[in-house]
Amino acid sequence: MPKSLFPAASAEARYRLEQDPTLKLINDFDWSANALGPIAEWPESLRGAVRLMMLASTPMVMLVGERGILIYNNGYAQFAGNRHPEVFGMPALEAWPEIAEFNRTIIERGLANESWALRDQELLLNRHGQLEACWMDLHYSPLVGVDGLSMGTLCIVYETTERMLAEKALARSEERLSLALSGSSLVGTWDWDVTENVVTSDDKFAAMFNLDPLRAGLGVSIDDFLAAIHPEDVIRVREEIATVLIDGSSYRSEYRLIGADGSVHWVIASGRPRIGPDGVATRFPGVIVDVTEQRRISDALAESEVRFRTLADTMPQMVWSTLPDGYHDYYNARWYEFTGVPVGSTDGAGWNNMFHPDDQERARIVWEQSLATGEPYHIEYRLKHHSGNYRWTLGLALPIRDAGGQIIRWFGTCTDIHETRLVAEERELVAQELSHRIKNIFAVLTSIISLSARSRPEVKGFAEELRQRIYALGEAHDFVRPHSHVSRPPENQGSLRSLIERLMQPYGEGRIVFSGEDTQVDDGAATPLALLFHELATNSAKYGALSRDGGRVDLAGSQYDDRYHLSWKELGGPAVAGVAGPNGFGSRLITLSVEGQMRGRLERIWEADGLRVEIDLPIDALRRSARLQS
Repeated sequence: MPKSLFPAASAEARYRLEQDPTLKLINDFDWSANALGPIAEWPESLRGAVRLMMLASTPMVMLVGERGILIYNNGYAQFAGNRHPEVFGMPALEAWPEIAEFNRTIIERGLANESWALRDQELLLNRHGQLEACWMDLHYSPLVGVDGLSMGTLCIVYETTERMLAEKALARSEERLSLALSGSSLVGTWDWDVTENVVTSDDKFAAMFNLDPLRAGLGVSIDDFLAAIHPEDVIRVREEIATVLIDGSSYRSEYRLIGADGSVHWVIASGRPRIGPDGVATRFPGVIVDVTEQRRISDALAESEVRFRTLADTMPQMVWSTLPDGYHDYYNARWYEFTGVPVGSTDGAGWNNMFHPDDQERARIVWEQSLATGEPYHIEYRLKHHSGNYRWTLGLALPIRDAGGQIIRWFGTCTDIHETRLVAEERELVAQELSHRIKNIFAVLTSIISLSARSRPEVKGFAEELRQRIYALGEAHDFVRPHSHVSRPPENQGSLRSLIERLMQPYGEGRIVFSGEDTQVDDGAATPLALLFHELATNSAKYGALSRDGGRVDLAGSQYDDRYHLSWKELGGPAVAGVAGPNGFGSRLITLSVEGQMRGRLERIWEADGLRVEIDLPIDALRRSARLQS
């Protein structure tokens, strides 16, 4: 088809014009198959209007004739997106089926010679493969021929989608900000027109500065707001504002406001001025936050910190604290006085280097155990003194937990126990010497009894029994005598179970088994108990279960109310033929020990499978020095 939109143009002019792809498209389009027919047959007024439109940069489209045939320029081609060039020359209702009814109205109104405009018109268009919301300003004019009748409609399109989306996003943001601010009584906003010296604010900001919300919303002078600032702060605030207005930097200031009732409130104001092209501030928006409560809490914490440090530094003990993971971050003055190290040099894991080399690993293991389990920390170790010597120290620490039970900090103390430790070691030497002398007395008594028995063969058996009883007393004495940390045996000192296990060792492992509830015994009870168990075991070894291989004794303990019960049961021994009365000296001795000295009850029961002895004692007879009672 001849390029007839510009039939009189030179080849050079046509080449230049057809650099516009849409103009080339209209010249190359096969209009003979279109309802409009060849361009040469179009009315001159239509060709002139099309030429004008095609050379315009503003997006324009024509809906020509009753079917609204689409002819548009390059600007509209870009607006049409992926629908171009398919829709070029198509009827509008077929080209944009998603807005067919909308375009039908446009065609009718244009043919009726109407002109009108639509502002920010929203349409759902399929321009990129799916429907999307688009906004645009649309200006419609009729295409009038020389006969005064309309041939169609010319539409000028200004797409406003980006602006509308930005405005909607801004509106949503402002709505969220408004909801957030309205939900708080502590935050206010302002906007200062620096050029006109007019400050507008929300109700919260106005209330903080003792101003009527209506006046503040309409705008007042900056001086009306500055009047509410504390006299001691107002000069500083003015200077800070003047500085940021000059350099355009961010503004942040903390100051006091005097309320209408005379109360003082702390606030933090922040914002940033807007600088114009001439370098002069034009606007200054910002927010203000009431931090009175936070300030009160901060001051209270600071005061508490001062009190704590004063208390900690005046204590005779060394005080320290750590984070939940054990990182040491605080020591009081006593620590640095004792150790003589520079402040901060033992933070973190550095404190472990202050221990004696022989104690470091032990102290680390105990501390890690407390960190892992939350159990209290308790240990004695040697700590390096500023003199260079190592001194014995007692380390204690407890965890501090939050409402949920989580450890938030450890607080501990170190107490110098060096002198106490030395005194205890001296007492231990004395105690060992006394114990040795007492054992020597027992040994002398045993020797005297043995020598006496040699000249009196008829009392040899009695002498041997007496010697064994003295041995039992010696074992009981050694068991309950005071011990220090050095001599203390590994077993539970003062425990009835431990006393029985020690006394029954000569009869073989596992032959006398204690079960049930254990209890504590003191020196007053250990002696009669030692005689009791020694007598029972000796008789069993002579006549009862312990006299045979495989025989054994089950010894069970139980506590109820204020009494303690022991049951001695022999198993696997010789059959019991009858009842034997407590006629021997040993039997009378244990009866006297239990019922007299310990105020208890003892009962022997001669059962077919072995002797059973039931012993019932008051608890206080086990745990204090009992006096001999008749």
